[in-house]
Amino acid sequence: MKLLNLVHDYDVKLFFNLINSRFYYSLTTLARVISQSANGQLYLVLVISLYFTEGLQSPFLKTLLVAFTIERPLYFVLKNSFRRDRPQAALKDYQSLLTPSDQFSFPSGHTSAAFMVAGIMSFYLPLLSAPLLLWAFLVGVSRVILGVHFPTDTLIGMILGVTVSIYSLVQIT
Repeated sequence: MKLLNLVHDYDVKLFFNLINSRFYYSLTTLARVISQSANGQLYLVLVISLYFTEGLQSPFLKTLLVAFTIERPLYFVLKNSFRRDRPQAALKDYQSLLTPSDQFSFPSGHTSAAFMVAGIMSFYLPLLSAPLLLWAFLVGVSRVILGVHFPTDTLIGMILGVTVSIYSLVQIT
């Protein structure tokens, strides 16, 4: 328990350093756009595009479907098991810039899905690896900037996404 309190204290300090930085307000509009790019619509477009261009036998499509079948339930179970309050609920007099779709913050589902998709896409489209991984990283940062996650929420989301993408790739390829 002492370790969790130490991690939380560090998280809060890092969170306040970010939101009190002189760059904070200039980043919020970009953070909203980046965060929205990971709301799920692009993933659906990707899956539908792969279905119509490559068919159900596509290893790329199969990998994505396996990954989402694992990642979404795992994310849901973790989030509802840890039940960590979001910054707005955990910090006195703090108001986030975005209304999240659920109550708890750990792990970040946006970050998890972004890293999972970026990892899988990087395998099948290696020339896009750098911009895809940068995008996934920025999704995680945007969630902290918008005040709906602490930094460790996005770190664990990243680890979850990368782990599921590697597992899914191993299963299909």
